[in-house]
Amino acid sequence: TGHSLSESRHVLSACTLSGREQRVSERACPVLCESKGNPSASGEICWLYCLKRCSYCNFNKYILQNQNHAVMTECLQKETQTSLQLSQVSRSVSVFFGGGTPSLAQPSTIAAVLETVSKHTGLSDDAEVTLEVNPTPAGKARLKDFTAAGVNRFSIGVQSLNDGHLRILGRDHDSQHALWTVSEARTLFPGRVSVDVMFALPGQSVKSWETELKKLLLVCDDHVSLYQLTLERGMQLFKPVDSGELSVPGDNVTAVMYNSARGVLEKAGFRQYEVSNFAKNLILRKPTHSFTHKIYLVCIQYCLLGAHGRFVPLAVGGVQREARTQTLEPDVWMREHHGHGTRRRIQLDHGGLLEEVLVMGLRMNEGITQQHWELFSPEADLQQTFGELENVQELGLRCSWEGLALLDSILPTMLLELEMFFKKQYTSRKTDLQRDR
Repeated sequence: TGHSLSESRHVLSACTLSGREQRVSERACPVLCESKGNPSASGEICWLYCLKRCSYCNFNKYILQNQNHAVMTECLQKETQTSLQLSQVSRSVSVFFGGGTPSLAQPSTIAAVLETVSKHTGLSDDAEVTLEVNPTPAGKARLKDFTAAGVNRFSIGVQSLNDGHLRILGRDHDSQHALWTVSEARTLFPGRVSVDVMFALPGQSVKSWETELKKLLLVCDDHVSLYQLTLERGMQLFKPVDSGELSVPGDNVTAVMYNSARGVLEKAGFRQYEVSNFAKNLILRKPTHSFTHKIYLVCIQYCLLGAHGRFVPLAVGGVQREARTQTLEPDVWMREHHGHGTRRRIQLDHGGLLEEVLVMGLRMNEGITQQHWELFSPEADLQQTFGELENVQELGLRCSWEGLALLDSILPTMLLELEMFFKKQYTSRKTDLQRDR
């Protein structure tokens, strides 16, 4: 259930950043001063194939059978080239290979896509190129090949170090495979390895979750992503939980698990910079990993191949950011490919754009600065838009420590307030026009 706006005051707080933290905030979104035109972009390439569907997955993905890697590579190169040319991007700040299971792709495919990006934009030597990896023996064995292809960061889908939970989740690796893969990845790229881990799993207690997380921290690198198990109809795991065959922790226990994990990670030297993401040495590094990559997607253009993207098509005279949806089925996408697989184009109005800025910005620990908000809303600052929030001050808006844990229940209220602001603006303009007549 959503919070009222008055209740939201208790979990939202003004940004009161010290000078050092303010510099980090600016670095976390370094393209703020480069938003005119399309000089910079992040790219995400979705490899939609998997060997099997995990029991908790409801994503758009397909089981790999007789894949024609040569055709897939050619289509990905065409789509990459078309998107970059349409958006007139001159510099790529990061490339993320997600999925599905992109570690099933041929390293030559990854290399070819990166070559296309480099050819059409300035992919600098320090650009972060991330590949999601399934920690199976086959995935581990190909890490060096992906490194040679141009990848310089790995995101390892550990999910759990409990073999029983891995079987319930339908994963095709065990805990030992996960540990070996993390170790090999850290050998190749120390300081550039992230691990994903899930909580609120069937039969999991707060104590067992804390023990598992502490065990993982003994071997992981300097970035951890936490994901709560969320079940929906259509997932294989939904029925046994819904019928009572399996039991998952309730909401209150799940909340304790989340806050407990935050405490464990903080004691281990990790700083939470987003609802689900934690990093060591964040101040000392260019913070473009994991979710911060997605925050870039709000600040600047992004081309997301295999799903959807957001950019201004300057090459064809576009002046508004477009939401583009691609053909979902990869086999159909390859058959009909004529440079791009775009099925739908929607121009984002001002309200839609600000909704994205609000939702993505409040997920960040550092929130939304006035400077960031005014890039997208020069006619109305945060105080004018969310007038009832008395603690919105000069520097901006962010969630408190407690608020990050409750963000899903806060956002509906904030989005409603944003919608009401635009309705008032529309009514005011309409009245002014009628008066002028």
